[in-house]
Amino acid sequence: MRIYSVHLRRHGLDPDRDIKLVKEGFSWPAFFLGALWALWHRLWGPAAVILIAYLVVGFAVHKISLDPLSRAALYLGLAAIVGYLGNDLRCRKLARLGFALGGVAQGKDSDLALHRYLVNTPDMAAGLRS
Repeated sequence: MRIYSVHLRRHGLDPDRDIKLVKEGFSWPAFFLGALWALWHRLWGPAAVILIAYLVVGFAVHKISLDPLSRAALYLGLAAIVGYLGNDLRCRKLARLGFALGGVAQGKDSDLALHRYLVNTPDMAAGLRS
């Protein structure tokens, strides 16, 4: 089972709500794709920082002529940092967009987690139709 943070935004007097779920923990897509993953999630600032970090590491590795094992360790370390921070960066972006943390939910996937969250908070599901 995965754990998701549930982020809610209400549009003024409009009863409609936006609900976004973000998986908690390590982000494998962020680990493998780095800046492309950040661009996919419209995290423009973090994407630039990730790209610059990879360029700086590449430049430093070239300048000091590291052996291949040390080079791989540096790149894997940088990828691990991006993977660990990936979902937190998404949560921070949602907070800047006016979303508030509404709770947590668990499920095999985000749809099941959302269903469980709505079942456990009936006031959120009052206006929804099946």
